Amino acid sequence: MADKNDLVLVTGGSGFLGSHCIIALLAQNYRVRTTVRKLNRADEVRTMLRHGGVAESQAASVEFVALDLLKDDGWTEACQGCKYVLHVASPFPPGAPKHEDELIVPAREGTLRALRAAKASGCVKRVVVTSSFASIGYGYPVRKEPFTEKDWTVVEGESAYVKSKTIAEKAAWDFIEKENPDSALELATVNPVMIYGPVLGKDYASSILMVTKLMKGEMPGLPQISFGCVDVRDVADLHIRAMINPKGNGERFLAITDDGFLEIKEMAIKLKERLGVKANKVTTRVMPNFVLRIAGFFDPAVKLVVPELGKPKNATNAKAKELLDWQPRSASDTLEATALSLEKFNLL
Repeated sequence: MADKNDLVLVTGGSGFLGSHCIIALLAQNYRVRTTVRKLNRADEVRTMLRHGGVAESQAASVEFVALDLLKDDGWTEACQGCKYVLHVASPFPPGAPKHEDELIVPAREGTLRALRAAKASGCVKRVVVTSSFASIGYGYPVRKEPFTEKDWTVVEGESAYVKSKTIAEKAAWDFIEKENPDSALELATVNPVMIYGPVLGKDYASSILMVTKLMKGEMPGLPQISFGCVDVRDVADLHIRAMINPKGNGERFLAITDDGFLEIKEMAIKLKERLGVKANKVTTRVMPNFVLRIAGFFDPAVKLVVPELGKPKNATNAKAKELLDWQPRSASDTLEATALSLEKFNLL
C-alpha cells in the first residue's frame, strides 16, 4: 500500500480511463489531483467516482485543476508536490477529424507539457504516459507473430489517431533521452488495445460504442475485423504497477487480455453466451468486405475501419505479466461488465 502522503497527478480525470485510474489510486490510499478542461466538471467526475465505488469522503478529497493540452498555463503548478504523474489525457474521436493535426498536435504537445512540468517541478519521480497499441501494430503487412513492445507503428498512410499516438509516444521517449540528461525523471508507457469495461455514467469512451451498437442491434452485419480487448480496471491497475515498480522505468507495456485479438463475431458470441436473453439483439452475421468498403464512402465511422478489413493481428501481454505481475480479466468478463454497466445507466 502507498504512503498516504504520496500525491499523484492524473491528467484527463473526466475521461473513461482517467476516472478509473483515480478510483484505483484512491483504493490504494494515494492522494489524487486531477486535471479537467473546465472546473465545472468537478462534480460530474466526483459522481463518476462514486458510481465506481469510491466513498463520499474520498471523492471529496480529490483536487481539481483546469489545464489545456495546448497551453502552458498551470502545468508546472499542477505537478508541485506530486511524486508521480499519470498522463492519460489525449483526444480519442468517434470519427475522423477534418485535419489530422486536430489530433496529432494536442496529443504530442500535451505529452511534452506534462513531461516538462514534471521535470520542472523537481519532485515528480516518474511519469506514466498512456500510449496505445496504435503506436505498436500498424503500418505492417499481415504477419503471424504477435506484436510486442519492441514494435513501432509505421505511420505513413495511417489514420490521424494512429499517427497521433505514435508521434506523441515517440516525443515522450525523445524528451527523456535528450532533455533529461541527469535521469532525474523516469518514464514508462502503457499501450492498451481497445478499452472496455464498466462505464461510470452517460459520457463514456468512443471504444464502448461497438458494444453499445451490438447490444442495441444497430449492427446488421459484422465487419471482418479483429480487435484486442482489455478491461479499463486492468489498464488502470497496470498504470499503477508501471508507476511504482522499479522494473517499470524506461519500459513500454502492452495491455491486452490473455485472449489476444478477437474478431467482432467472437466478441458478439461472448456477449450472447454471458448475457443470454439480454443479448437477443446482438447479431453474429458477418458482412462481406465489399459492402463495408462501399459503406465507407458514406459513413466516416465505417471509413475508419475499412483499411483493417481482413487483416488479422495479435499481440502479447507477456512483458506486463512477467515484469509487473499483471493479471488481466478475460475478454468475456470485460465485455459482460461493459454491457451490464450500459444497462445500469439506461444506455441500451
